Amino acid sequence: MSDAPLAGRVAVVTGGSRGIGAAIAALLAEAGAAVVVSGRDADRLERTAKDLEATGASIATVIADVASREDCERLVDTAKQRFGRLDVLVNNAGITRDGLVVRMKDDDWDRVMETNLRGAFLMTRAAAKVMMRQKSGRIINIASVAGAMGNAGQANYSAAKAGLIGLTKSTARELAHWSILVNAVAPGLIETDMSAAIPEAAREALLAQVPLGRIGTAREVAEVVRFLAGEGAAYITGQVLHVNGGLYI
Repeated sequence: MSDAPLAGRVAVVTGGSRGIGAAIAALLAEAGAAVVVSGRDADRLERTAKDLEATGASIATVIADVASREDCERLVDTAKQRFGRLDVLVNNAGITRDGLVVRMKDDDWDRVMETNLRGAFLMTRAAAKVMMRQKSGRIINIASVAGAMGNAGQANYSAAKAGLIGLTKSTARELAHWSILVNAVAPGLIETDMSAAIPEAAREALLAQVPLGRIGTAREVAEVVRFLAGEGAAYITGQVLHVNGGLYI
């Protein structure tokens, strides 16, 4: 197998400046892809770019809010103008605004939906137009175990991630004619800044439900994304790959 199985490919990773997104960007670059990383924090983006460029990777960064149609279109345009094409889109950008549903503010619901679901829709629409002309492409949506099983205190996040799974399945059917494969990866409890914010008691209670008995790593999620981006996944579309240590079976 080639040491650079994604050589010549171009990938966009939203929310790629930290956590799972940064791990995905690093692994895709390691596999030979040119990577466009987006995020809202300029300093984090710059640090991520420097780290990846130090490995010899071809990297571009774009400050973007995926809830903005204009930003999404600019992000896709940057990939095409800088590298000439777009082969892989990873919709990873996501936020949380947790709270019990009876206490949840309208804005907390709306902001999560705008970033986690609307953002993926806007990016998919923009990227699909490029991929359809190429008659090839991979779209990989980062969902969540919460979208499959629900989670108390995360009605907004769970609903958005469940919607993302529905978006995955629908667009897989729509885009198959152009050899565009659309899949989702649904992480469980993963060691990231987001999971670190979970109160310790809640983390321990959740960990007790994981048969493998440990928290996963961002790289373990990224490995699945890299697989879906490669030739080994050429006959896989419309699927949800769960990376959760057995939390959801």
